[in-house]
Amino acid sequence: MKVIHGIQELPKFKRPVLTTGTFDGIHIGHRKILSRVIERAAAIQGESVLVTFHPHPRLVLFPDDNDLKLLNTLEEKQQLLSGMGLDYMLIIPFDGAFSRMKAEEYVTEFLKGSLNVHTLVVGYDHHFGRNRSGNYSLLLPLSEKLSFELEEIPAQDIDQVKVSSTKIRQALEAGDVKTAAEFLTYPYAIQGTVEHGQRLGEKLGFPTANLALIDTNKLIPANGVYAAYVQTQFGRFNAMVNIGVRPTISQNGTRHIEAHLFNFNQDLYGQKINLIFLDRMREEKLFSNQSELIRQLKLDAKQANEIHERLH
Repeated sequence: MKVIHGIQELPKFKRPVLTTGTFDGIHIGHRKILSRVIERAAAIQGESVLVTFHPHPRLVLFPDDNDLKLLNTLEEKQQLLSGMGLDYMLIIPFDGAFSRMKAEEYVTEFLKGSLNVHTLVVGYDHHFGRNRSGNYSLLLPLSEKLSFELEEIPAQDIDQVKVSSTKIRQALEAGDVKTAAEFLTYPYAIQGTVEHGQRLGEKLGFPTANLALIDTNKLIPANGVYAAYVQTQFGRFNAMVNIGVRPTISQNGTRHIEAHLFNFNQDLYGQKINLIFLDRMREEKLFSNQSELIRQLKLDAKQANEIHERLH
């Protein structure tokens, strides 16, 4: 898959079959649409193209709204798409000027004028253009006028998988990483850089890698203790992860992401690591003293190792 940023140096696509959207999460519903794009491109010996946008349109249109958290960083999205068989991923910088493009102008000047669309595949609820005013009803006459093929993926084909980015976000916000993984078809992960902390975990007998997120718009699962894998430059290690405010040892209310890697003694400071979530073991708790906390951490480690053994 070739990745193109912007439209300044576009190749001359060969009978391009396009779909467009943010595709956050690359979940089961997204894969149905993308598979159809690839299938139609192969049938006409054309090229399959995903047109996506960065940053996420809502972050541009509503800059003061901090509620939206993303399932994928742009880097993660590229990695997930790379194995699907797409020919091109075209990343359009989304800014104020692009957001003001009227729906008909978007189709006429962008999809047809710039990209020379041969076939456009859209989901049944696809909207586009200024104020999301464009839809399939507008596309239908434009496809005839501009001579491109149009296919809408039926509602039942998308709905039968009963999944959406919103449902995945809700699962993660509840700590249900297993359901999120089922919807996504892969375990949810977050990437960050290991930073220096107060070394409190080490004093408790459970040294941790403290994570600073690479992308602050990335969704963090609910507070709690998780079984996870941690991918490092030294390889992948079994781990348990705590997300929360550490109420037993701190009263400042600051949220932390900490990973304890089993059978690991290397220096990770300043390095990028991936936390890959497997299951949530419990909620974060306030313990009456550190001895109780240490006792619980030992139980957490035992449970996490049992989960890892079960998955091997």
